[in-house]
Amino acid sequence: MDSKKKLKNILLGNALKSNDLEGEKLGPFWGVPIMASDAVSSVAYAIEEMLLVLVPIIGLAAVDYLGLVTSPIILLFLVLAFSYSQIIACYPNGGGAYVVSAENIGKTASLVAASALMIGYVMTVAVSLSAATAALVSAFPAFINYRLLFALLFLCIITLLNLRGMREASKLFGIPTYAFILIMLALIVTGFVKLFTGNLSPVQYPESMKSVTDGVGTVSLFLLLRAFSSGCSALTGVEVVSNAVPSFREPSQKNAKNVLFILVGIIIVIFGGSVILVTSLHIIPLEGKTVISQLGSAVFGHGIMFYILQFATSLILLLAANTAYNGLPTLLAILADDGYVPRQFMHRGTRLSFSNGILFIFFLAAFLLIIFNAETHYLIPLYAIGVFLSFTLSQTGMVLRWIRVKGKGYWYKMLINGLGALMTGTGTVIVFVTRFHQGSWLLAIVIPVIVYIMYRIEKHYQFVGRQLKVNNFMAHYHKSVSKDTNLCIVLVGGINRSVLKALNYANLITSNVVALHISTDEKQSELLRKKWVETGIDVPLEVVNSPYRELIEPVEDYISKREQNLEPGDMITIVMSRFMEESWFANILHNQTTYFIMQRLRRHRNVSTVLVPYLYSSAFVPACEKKIEHEEWKKDK
Repeated sequence: MDSKKKLKNILLGNALKSNDLEGEKLGPFWGVPIMASDAVSSVAYAIEEMLLVLVPIIGLAAVDYLGLVTSPIILLFLVLAFSYSQIIACYPNGGGAYVVSAENIGKTASLVAASALMIGYVMTVAVSLSAATAALVSAFPAFINYRLLFALLFLCIITLLNLRGMREASKLFGIPTYAFILIMLALIVTGFVKLFTGNLSPVQYPESMKSVTDGVGTVSLFLLLRAFSSGCSALTGVEVVSNAVPSFREPSQKNAKNVLFILVGIIIVIFGGSVILVTSLHIIPLEGKTVISQLGSAVFGHGIMFYILQFATSLILLLAANTAYNGLPTLLAILADDGYVPRQFMHRGTRLSFSNGILFIFFLAAFLLIIFNAETHYLIPLYAIGVFLSFTLSQTGMVLRWIRVKGKGYWYKMLINGLGALMTGTGTVIVFVTRFHQGSWLLAIVIPVIVYIMYRIEKHYQFVGRQLKVNNFMAHYHKSVSKDTNLCIVLVGGINRSVLKALNYANLITSNVVALHISTDEKQSELLRKKWVETGIDVPLEVVNSPYRELIEPVEDYISKREQNLEPGDMITIVMSRFMEESWFANILHNQTTYFIMQRLRRHRNVSTVLVPYLYSSAFVPACEKKIEHEEWKKDK
C-alpha cells in the first residue's frame, strides 16, 4: 500500500464495498440526531431573533406578544410535518421540493426549488459555524481576532467526519444532539415545576436599562410580521428528512416518517416550552447574554446544570451544519442523475458517502465564511428565504398532485397542503421584504443565475447524448482484417459512437482485441452485457467487478496480469476514447479518468496507451438526426 493510500485510510477509514451501503444507512435512533441538529439548534436563537425585533420598539412588553408571534410558527410546523410525511410516502427516492415541483408544477419551478435548497443548505453551514464561533469567542475574548480561523477549522473537521460515512458521523454527532435535547427538556420541566410551585420569579432588570425595557414605539402589524419572519428561522431543517429518504434503512419511508414526526415533536416541545418560560420570566436579550443563557440562569442558577446547558448550546450550534451534509449531497446526486449538475455528484466515495457533494458544501461554505468574515448577522438575511421558497413550491406541488391523482381522503390532504402553501408563501414574501435592505435582494439575482447554469448543463448533456447515439452499430463497425496478434484492450463504459470509433481503431492494428468494462454498478453492467450480445460485436467483453467503485486500480491490476503472460517482444496496447471538449465549461462536466489511467500506466514498460479523440461540436449532426431533418423538410414541402 503506497503512502497516499495509507494517509487516506487514516483520515477517512478503510474503504467500504458497494454492498455495505445498507449497513451505512440510518435507523430512527441515529437518524433523529443527524437530521435534527439544524432544526433543534435553531431553537437556541429563534426566540432571540424575534425579541431582537420587538424589544427595541416596545421594550419589555415584547414578551407579551411572543406567544402571538410563535403560535403561527408552531401551526406551520404541524402543517409542514403532515405535508412532508405525504411527500415521503409519495416520493421514496428523496429530492423533496425538487422532485415534487418537477412532477407537478414544471421544470422551471423544480430548478428554482433545487436552487433555493442549495442556497439554504450552504447558508445553514455558514450560519451555524459562524454562530458556534461567536459563542466560543464570547467565552474566550482573547480569540476574537481568530474567529475566521476557528470557523474554517470547524468546517474542516465536520467535512472530514462526513467523508468517513453517514453511520460514523451519526454516532459522533448524535450524542451531543441528544445531550442538548435532554438538557433543554430538563430546563423546561424544571422551569414549569418551579413556576407552578411559586419558586420562580420574573427576571428583574436594573433601573439603568429603563430606556431599553420601556421601548420607543408602538406595536404595528408590520412589526409583528418582522418578528414572525425572524422566528421562522426555527423552521429550517424540517425539509431535510424528505430530501434524504434514501439515506434511511429499509423500510426507508417508514423510518423517515418516524424521524420526521419525532423531530417535529421535539422542536415543538422545546420551542413552545421555552417561549412560555421566557414570557413568564419576562426575559429579553442583553449585550453578551443570550435569552437561553438567562433562562438557564433563572431556572438552574449558576450551578453545573447551567454550564452544561451553555456547553451543549455551543456544541449544537456547531453541529447544526451537519444537517446540510446529509440533505444536499443526496439532492445533488438526484440532480446529477437528471442531468442538471455534473455527473460526478452521483459518485460515492470510498466510505459510500456522496463525497463530491460533501466537498461542494465545504468549498462554498468556506468561501462565504471568508467573504463575510464568519459574522453571523451578515449571513442571517440570506438564511431562511431559500428554505421558505422550497417549502412553498413543495406545498403547491402537492396541492396540484391531489387535484390530479385524487385518492382516498385527498380533499383534506389538499386542504392542509393548500394552507401550508399559503402560509409559507406569505412567509417567503414577508422574509424577503423585511430583510430586503439587509441583503435578501441578492437571492433575486443568485437563484435565476443558478437556474440558468442548470439549464445550460442539461442542454450540454442532451447534446452530447445525441452526438454519441448510434442507431445501427454494426453498420458502422469494421471487423479486424489485421494479421497482428498483439493484445489490444479497449476500455468501454457503454455502447455508443465513441466506443465504436475506439473498437474500429483497435481492429485496424490487431486481430487480438478485448473490450474491458469496470463494473461499479451491477445493474448497468448486466444491461451492457445483454446489449453487447444483442448487438453482435465479435470482440469479447470482459467485465471486472469493482466493489470499492474504483476505476484506475482494477484496470491496472487486469493489465498487470495480462502483462505477465507476454512473450518477449510483445506489447499490450490500451485504447481509450477521449472527449475533446470545445470549452472549459464542457470540460468541467466530464471526468478526466483517461488522463489518470495514462499516468498510472506509464510505469509499465510493455504497455502503450492510445487516446482515440472524439470531437463533438455543434457543426456535427449525426446521420440519424440528418435523416429526421430530411424527413421533416420533405413533410414541410
